[in-house]
Amino acid sequence: MGVTELVIVLALLQYLFFGMLVSRARTRYGVKAPAVTGDPIFERHLRVQMNTLELLIIFLPALWIASAYVAPPWIGALGAMYLAGRFLYLRGYVRAAERRALGFGLSALPILILLAIDLCGALRGLFGL
Repeated sequence: MGVTELVIVLALLQYLFFGMLVSRARTRYGVKAPAVTGDPIFERHLRVQMNTLELLIIFLPALWIASAYVAPPWIGALGAMYLAGRFLYLRGYVRAAERRALGFGLSALPILILLAIDLCGALRGLFGL
């Protein structure tokens, strides 16, 4: 398994872990399904999971495409930054919603870099630059 595949598997496992935290919070704070509101801590756990899903839709294909243009160590570093950012986002957001910015930034920055790599690589391939 290469670094790209490892990062993808870790990102998916992280998402599943966040889902388990939502389930645990649902039980702990008495929020019965299908309700998605109730206790603020439960709601923050749910938002972390949903925001992670929203970013995964962009992160995974951007990572995969960039792996065709950039050496594996750089892909691994960007993936590690994304994963660390998601954990910081979780920790900050669950404590207080206004503490999520650093984690979000560390998740969004690698996505933006990956998309720039993807765009440059595609344009280079298309126009022979």
